[in-house]
Amino acid sequence: MAELAIQDSYPDNVAHCYGCGRLNEHGLQIKSYWDGDETVCYFRPRPYHTAIPGYVYGGLIASLIDCHGTGTAAAAAYRAEGRTMGAEPAHRFVTASLHVDFLHPTPIDAVLEVRGQVKELKGRKIIVSVTLSARGEVCARGEIVCIEMPEEFGRQIGE
Repeated sequence: MAELAIQDSYPDNVAHCYGCGRLNEHGLQIKSYWDGDETVCYFRPRPYHTAIPGYVYGGLIASLIDCHGTGTAAAAAYRAEGRTMGAEPAHRFVTASLHVDFLHPTPIDAVLEVRGQVKELKGRKIIVSVTLSARGEVCARGEIVCIEMPEEFGRQIGE
């Protein structure tokens, strides 16, 4: 994809998240993009993301849903204002609530497709519905209540 990933537009002070932070060298560094009115992310699990042989650990699935959801919220806030991703003042969201339903075991040897849809955009709160699929089968479904992050969250403790 030629366009900039949603997460790659985050300001440096909030780009350290384990799931989506481009500045976290040990993190997942997921990349999400608009695909029409949905967002999409593709992720290939590694052998160490295992729960039991052959299947993905549920915590990874929840992390992918979580970070893709907050990224979708940020992108939706910019889109609602008609602004380009990354324009100042920055939009960055954190998770207020995360609900995940695990529908089928997720194979570890497949590329995972994570898709998000904005269900509600109301002030600082955005609700995002996310599906995670492998080989065309929805393996997990989640809903994330995202809240726009207060400006002081991007500062180091003690600043």
